[in-house]
Amino acid sequence: MSNTPHDLLEEFPAEATRISALKETDAHFARLVEEYHEVNRAVHRAETRVQPMSDEHETELRKKRAALKDQIWKRVNG
Repeated sequence: MSNTPHDLLEEFPAEATRISALKETDAHFARLVEEYHEVNRAVHRAETRVQPMSDEHETELRKKRAALKDQIWKRVNG
């Protein structure tokens, strides 16, 4: 288990400009990014035990974060 935040700009540093532009011009993309950040924050809070939760719930949040990251990546490169 890692308790390192997975900020999108750290995950995709070469795509920072594209991510920023898409957030401004694509409402769906902006919602995906916001949802990713919300889920990512929840995972980080669970990992650092700021907000403990069951292992099952944490695993589900990790899966959701990965799925959102995949969707974001596809839109950035689409």
